[in-house]
Amino acid sequence: MKNFKYLCLALFITSCGAVVNYDYEKSADFSNYKTYNYFGDMQTGLNPFDSLRLIRAIDAKLTIIGLTRSDNPDFYIDIQSQELMSRNTPNVGVGVGGGGGGFGGVSVGVPIGTNQKTREIVIDFVDKKQNERLFWQAVSKSNYKFNALPEKREATLVKLVDKIFSGYPPKTK
Repeated sequence: MKNFKYLCLALFITSCGAVVNYDYEKSADFSNYKTYNYFGDMQTGLNPFDSLRLIRAIDAKLTIIGLTRSDNPDFYIDIQSQELMSRNTPNVGVGVGGGGGGFGGVSVGVPIGTNQKTREIVIDFVDKKQNERLFWQAVSKSNYKFNALPEKREATLVKLVDKIFSGYPPKTK
C-alpha cells in the first residue's frame, strides 16, 4: 500500500508532461523589457478561478526572473487556451513466435482506447511601444484537467508555468 502511494505521487508529479514550443522576434532586445501587465480584455479559455491561478503562477515566475508588474508596462501579456481532442488512431500489431516442441504462434493486437483531451495554452508577449508587436510566444500542450481538485489544478499550472518560462528570455547567439 505504501508503494502504491509513492507510485501515485510519482505519476502525479510527472503528469505535467507538457510539450512547450517557443518563438520570438530575433531583433527584440529582451534586456529592454522590465515591466509587464495583462491585456484587460483577455479571454483565457479557463474558468475564472483557473485564470487567476495561472496569472498568479505567471506573476510569481516573472518576479523570480526579475520582471515587475506595472500600470505603465513595457509589454503586455495575452493568454489564450483551448481544449483539444486527439483521436486515438488504431494500429494493428502482428507478432509471430515459436514455442517449445515445434509449436509456433501468431498474434494480432488492436489497441483499444478513447480520445484524449489536452489543453493548449498560448502566452504572447506584446511590445507596448512598438505598435503592439508580438516579440515572444510560448505554446504549451498538456494534460491539464478542469475536473481535478483545485489544489491539483493549481499545482499543475505552477509546474506548467515553470516549464513555459524556462525558455524566457530566449538564449540567442
